[in-house]
Amino acid sequence: MTTPPDYDRCARLLNQADGLLITAGAGLGVDSGLPDFRGVHGFWRAYPALGQARIAFEQIANPAAFAAQPRLAWGFYGHRLNLYRQTTPHQGFALLRRFAERMTHGAFVFTSNVDGQFHKAGFDAERISECHGSIHYLQCLDGCHAGIWPADDFQPAVDETRCVLTNDFPRCRRCAAIARPNVLMFGDWGWHDARSAAQQERLTRWLRQVERLVVIEIGAGTNIPTVRLMGERCRGELIRINPDEAQVPNGRCVPVAARGLAALQAIAQRLSAYEA
Repeated sequence: MTTPPDYDRCARLLNQADGLLITAGAGLGVDSGLPDFRGVHGFWRAYPALGQARIAFEQIANPAAFAAQPRLAWGFYGHRLNLYRQTTPHQGFALLRRFAERMTHGAFVFTSNVDGQFHKAGFDAERISECHGSIHYLQCLDGCHAGIWPADDFQPAVDETRCVLTNDFPRCRRCAAIARPNVLMFGDWGWHDARSAAQQERLTRWLRQVERLVVIEIGAGTNIPTVRLMGERCRGELIRINPDEAQVPNGRCVPVAARGLAALQAIAQRLSAYEA
């Protein structure tokens, strides 16, 4: 029998904290209407053309796909880029900002999501660490240089029925080769990590300042456990929000078996009791 979430304990921890680390996986975006690609069949429901061709997420989210089938690869990533640009972050992002405003050192974000939703929700760009990069930035597919630049000028036109890009590719500013997203893919030895490394350095400096840390982890699964391990390795308390995988390794963690938005709303309601 599942134990009901202890939202009162979550609120007490937040009330006592002087810094909030938000660690987020793909499950956070579900309440905004974004797909989470859980399992091959979930991925194929989101991209039926790839399902018909029996192309798995690991195959298309791969530099080899850009070399072999660039229009298909950019059809997939171009559709995602358009989707993320059009998506409005759900209310939970605003609640997280409210939680952080109570604290001396505010919040820092660590996320494996490449969607840029924390930027869009108004979080300080200097306090976001995107460990897998961002789809909103580009790099040269051929690796002629290590530069990273914004994708703002690229407007993908995608035939969603076939999942293919129909307009011109984004191009490297130096050699004019096809550009690719500055995203860490599967089997990816060519990802330029300078932007993400600088973000991680800022996060490390911020963590040194915080004395009473609370980590809120939202929608991070065990398949690729980068986000989960980040929260577990940090000192301080960990609130793990996940409807399917809320299990925690020890007593310093609070399991919350719920969707992200619903859990954050429940915590906010309890936290209001501490407000003057």
